[in-house]
Amino acid sequence: MASAIKFGTDGWRAIIADDFTFENVRRVSRAIANYIHRHEDPARGVLLAYDTRFGSRRFAEIAAEQLADSGLHARLANDYTPTPALSYAVKQMGAAGGVMITSSHNPWNWNGVKFKASYGGSATPEIMRKIESYLDAPATRAKGGRVSEIDFKAPYVAAIEKFADMGLISKAGFRFAIDVMYGSGRGVLASIFQKAGVPHLEIRGELNPLFPGINPEPILPHVKALQDTVVREKCSAGLAVDGDADRIGAVAEDGSFVDSHKCFAVLLEWLLKRKQWPGAVTRAFNTTGMLDRIARKYNRELIE
Repeated sequence: MASAIKFGTDGWRAIIADDFTFENVRRVSRAIANYIHRHEDPARGVLLAYDTRFGSRRFAEIAAEQLADSGLHARLANDYTPTPALSYAVKQMGAAGGVMITSSHNPWNWNGVKFKASYGGSATPEIMRKIESYLDAPATRAKGGRVSEIDFKAPYVAAIEKFADMGLISKAGFRFAIDVMYGSGRGVLASIFQKAGVPHLEIRGELNPLFPGINPEPILPHVKALQDTVVREKCSAGLAVDGDADRIGAVAEDGSFVDSHKCFAVLLEWLLKRKQWPGAVTRAFNTTGMLDRIARKYNRELIE
């Protein structure tokens, strides 16, 4: 009897070998294929990427095979990829959706399947309900599907370099520590800094799907190694990302932790004050009031 699969935020997560098995990944992939054929333009194809967790590459290959069997062009990442790089690619390439094999910041023995909608962001609850409803539906089978490999990271890095003022950052003379927590952010920010001539060092960048001693989440106490590094190496700041590099945390020069809400507040002020971006500011209900204060300071309506 097939085990029950329940979707949560972004998709489905489970313990490897208990519920997160090859067969259940096939079931979820077939459900995604059914959704795309019924509600999106299948000619636009689907993109797939994966993080550094145990088996992620193989799980992604299996998902790609199922999508191709349904007649879709499945473009598979050629290397470990940050989730935001996949989201960016879905939007820029006009794909029908994206599949990310990751369990984000969960413990080492978990893995999961995230689904990114055609607009690049997290799928809505309604989309996830539709995918879940197709879990045990007959599989869509059609000719013409195929799997090809592609680099999602290079365009993502180029977009970051274009958006951020790397020249100004380089002139500041700051030295940064980067903690990628053994995840798929390995080498990404380091390569950007290296190209711009920004002094930096990266820690926990080796492949280790056991994430020794931590959950790959940029919060206390998991950022202690970064805190120690910033102080010991006399860095101006430290930056940390989670297992699939879609969460951020920071460390000040004295080793104190700066949570993601404060990071977003600093970015928001930069966008409003320096970039002079127009329009409203949108946030989730679970963020702090700091964003409200900054938005109002620059006379931007804040929509919840």
